[in-house]
Amino acid sequence: MKAFTIKQAPIPIDIYQDLRNRCGLSDKTEQACIIGLRNSLYTVILEVGESIVGMGRLVGDGGCFCQVVDICVLPEYQGNGYGKAIMAQISKYINKHLPSSCSVSLLTDRDAPILYKKFGFQDTLPITKGMYIKT
Repeated sequence: MKAFTIKQAPIPIDIYQDLRNRCGLSDKTEQACIIGLRNSLYTVILEVGESIVGMGRLVGDGGCFCQVVDICVLPEYQGNGYGKAIMAQISKYINKHLPSSCSVSLLTDRDAPILYKKFGFQDTLPITKGMYIKT
């Protein structure tokens, strides 16, 4: 693992769109990015040298409901514990700033559930089932 820095910082729109694209996440319009990034509850970036190679966000109302989103690390840096470092930083925020009754959720794909289980997340089925609508 190369030395890295992880910090709470705004995610520039161009970096946000580039990371999402290069990590295989869905495209977001510039308008969506402006609104979404501005309304983030907590954002982190992960830098290796001078380059931002990963990010993560927490969105929501900060009291009743929040969602972990945009956890991604560039493919060439994956498998080095950077995703775990991003989640650790977000988990610290959750544990320190959110009420104990706050429901924190996330959507996951591929092999990512292995990472999220390390931070206490678990499958909601059969108690609840996640659903969404794409506009």
